[in-house]
Amino acid sequence: MKVYGIKQCDTCRKALKFLDGQGANYEFVDLRESPVTNDELKGWLAELGADKLINRRSTSWRQLSGGDQEQVMAGDVALLAANVTLIKRPLVDWGRELSVGFSEAQWRERL
Repeated sequence: MKVYGIKQCDTCRKALKFLDGQGANYEFVDLRESPVTNDELKGWLAELGADKLINRRSTSWRQLSGGDQEQVMAGDVALLAANVTLIKRPLVDWGRELSVGFSEAQWRERL
């Protein structure tokens, strides 16, 4: 299992603490330190859709111009790669599927 996020993100910290408590085997990928490829972003957008993948409540989203927001929602991976804080966190590759966000109850079921 791969968990993508940002070290400073409170939700990511909570999720990682939960996984550690469950003894889960996972790899954490900090999106700021290890940028994902455009192909990975395209795959995430294809599987999840922009509505699910993009965090439109974030400060990063509000700082984008209206045109840039439209481009991101239309699948502009270059703009998304340049603004990784737009990705909802944590994003988890469970091996068979992807999910975004942390829900202890849902994660407990998956483990």
